[in-house]
Amino acid sequence: MNPDLPWCQRLSWEELDSDFIQDCILRARAEDLHGSGLAITPAQTGDISAGLLNPGTTGEAVFNAREPLVSCGLKLIESIIRAYQADVEWTPHARDGQKLLPGDSLGTIRGKTVDILQLERVALNFLQLLSGVSTETARYVELLEGSTTRLLDTRKTIPGYRVLQKYAVACGGGWNHRIGLFDRVMLKDNHLAATATREGMQQMIRNARQRYPNVIIEVEVDHLEQIESVIEAGAHVLMLDNFDNEELAKAIHRIQGRVLTEASGGITLERIPSIKNIGLDFISTGATVHKSTWKDIGLDWKCP
Repeated sequence: MNPDLPWCQRLSWEELDSDFIQDCILRARAEDLHGSGLAITPAQTGDISAGLLNPGTTGEAVFNAREPLVSCGLKLIESIIRAYQADVEWTPHARDGQKLLPGDSLGTIRGKTVDILQLERVALNFLQLLSGVSTETARYVELLEGSTTRLLDTRKTIPGYRVLQKYAVACGGGWNHRIGLFDRVMLKDNHLAATATREGMQQMIRNARQRYPNVIIEVEVDHLEQIESVIEAGAHVLMLDNFDNEELAKAIHRIQGRVLTEASGGITLERIPSIKNIGLDFISTGATVHKSTWKDIGLDWKCP
């Protein structure tokens, strides 16, 4: 195996495009203040409720966890403040990827009350959504403790929010699979069906190795008889799709470490203990995103 190939990765905040993230926030701000997305322009725009307050009023509020969670999204708060051009200060009390208990504080925001009220909902939406993903990921990772098998995510993400959700997976202790269609050759059942023959499938793999010598070639197999021909053609990783536990054990025995292995399909919290030590390199699931639930985080005002 080529040690220089990115078999998996953990996206860091510094690897995310700040302009792209700012655009995500600006779209959220436009929805809230200007009705962006509606075909008809609203009769009035802006925060008409907070606009009733004295514009000179200042205050202080704390983002608090109301249930156990793994925090994620705190790095966004400064960007949200910039997007709203808010006259406020942000003091984080936690970090992305930190386990918090009910009552623990994520951070304090202080300054103009009108500005805090305007950005409150958008900030909470990002925090609750991303903390949900990182918390769900941490549940899977905890079950893999003591195993050499790594948990991977998938491309099953909310359109437009992929890098943020993959960052949240990394904050929860998981690892990131390919980011998109551009960074890994991944030949799945529909690709292979188009070749019609074993020889056609093998040629596709060889062509990929020749055309993209520095890119990982992963091939999905759905029965044991495919394994030898795929390895022979030069795949780096075999995705064992919807194999039951017995089939996974047989596949690993046949492969004998010649390529990396990834189990996908039917990966649940209940199943992980039974497959964590059978010798898989990776297991992948989209459940860390699509089965995650928003975490309960509140913004509590400090009384003067």
